[in-house]
Amino acid sequence: MFTGIIERVGIVDKLEKKSKSGRLTISVNPSFNRQIEIGESIAVNGTCLTVAEINSDRFVFDVLSETFKCTSLAELEKGSRVNLELALHLGAPLGGHMVSGHIDETGNVTSIEKIGRDWKFSFSLSSKLLPLIVVKGSIAIDGTSLTVAEVTDDGFSVYIIPRTFSETIFCDYKVGNQVNLEADLIGKYVHRIMDLDGKSVYRTEG
Repeated sequence: MFTGIIERVGIVDKLEKKSKSGRLTISVNPSFNRQIEIGESIAVNGTCLTVAEINSDRFVFDVLSETFKCTSLAELEKGSRVNLELALHLGAPLGGHMVSGHIDETGNVTSIEKIGRDWKFSFSLSSKLLPLIVVKGSIAIDGTSLTVAEVTDDGFSVYIIPRTFSETIFCDYKVGNQVNLEADLIGKYVHRIMDLDGKSVYRTEG
C-alpha cells in the first residue's frame, strides 16, 4: 500500500526485455532516507514492483509481461525519469490517499496549460474507467496522489502546484505522453457493490 506522495525521482539505467517479461534497473540519487531490503515493494510510476537486487544506489526489479501490458513501463528507456515511493509503514502519515500500486489503465496527456504559478493538466481515459472519476475525488497519476478538478466525456483535469511540478515527473510531461492511472480504491469497491445491487461480493458454496 502507498499514499501517492512521491519520495524520489529515479533514473532508468536499463530496461531488459526477454520475451514478454523483463528487468528494470533504476538509480536513485540521493538515495532513500532508510536502508532498502531485497523483497521490499517500491512504486515505480505508481506500479508496485518488488526489489530483486540492490547494487549501491541502483535497484533492480523483475517486471512481468502482464505488468508491461497494463502499464506504461514498457515505454521507458535509458535516462527516463520515474516517480518512486516506498511502501507505507503502519503508523506513518497518510499524506495523499490509499494507493494500491495496481494500475487500472494507461491514459495520455491531452493538454498542458500554465495558469499563474500553477499548471492545468488534462488526460484521456477509457469509458470503462470514467465512472470512477469524480470531481474532488482522488486519482493517482504515475503514482502521484491528486485531486480531480474537472471531468469531461472522455477525460479529466488536475491542477498542479509548483512543488509537485518540480518534485515529480510532471515537469517532464508533454502532450501525448502515456501515464499510469489508478482510480480511488474505495470508489472501486463502492462501484462494484452498486453493480451487484448491494449484494455481497463474496460467493459461497451451498
